[in-house]
Amino acid sequence: MIAAYVRVSSRSQDTAVQRHSIERAAAARGEAIATWYEEKRSAKSLARPELERLRQNVRTGIVKRLYTFKLDRLTRSGIADTYRVVDELKGEGCELIAVEDNLHLKPSTNDVVTDVFIFALGLGAKLERTAINERISAARERIEAEGKAWGRPTRLSQADLEQIQAMKSAGRSIRQIAAAVKCPRATVARALRRRAA
Repeated sequence: MIAAYVRVSSRSQDTAVQRHSIERAAAARGEAIATWYEEKRSAKSLARPELERLRQNVRTGIVKRLYTFKLDRLTRSGIADTYRVVDELKGEGCELIAVEDNLHLKPSTNDVVTDVFIFALGLGAKLERTAINERISAARERIEAEGKAWGRPTRLSQADLEQIQAMKSAGRSIRQIAAAVKCPRATVARALRRRAA
């Protein structure tokens, strides 16, 4: 079976560009993607549900050719993880085509030039991940130094917080409070924990 793996890091992103690029590359080879593995998760770890499902299907021989947009869609957690995934795919007889990297690995591919290329791609992905983390950290420090709050703005006003506390003191459940203030139960629970701290 011919499959494709697409991934973005956040829920606000979508995989349309990756899908289009993969479909175009597969069509140029006279192929169509039978199964898509898609997730919205960071690649800082290999422990991702769709990647696990894909790897299992490679191990059982279901997936014989895998398309991905770039190698860093599979892993960004370092060179060792990159080699682990690539070697696993090759070892199970699965071809890997990373469209934007212009990388086509057959199970029989075994040469120093390819290994160096994979090393460079894996290192580049890890460096980019590190740079992203550093930019986030610097932004957080700057915002907090300006006396502003980091993260998503709160959904609840001061009046909402006081109303929540009053309802809780009156014996209302979190579910009842959430319905009354029209916000998720988890938000109400967090607000109550913060006020109790």
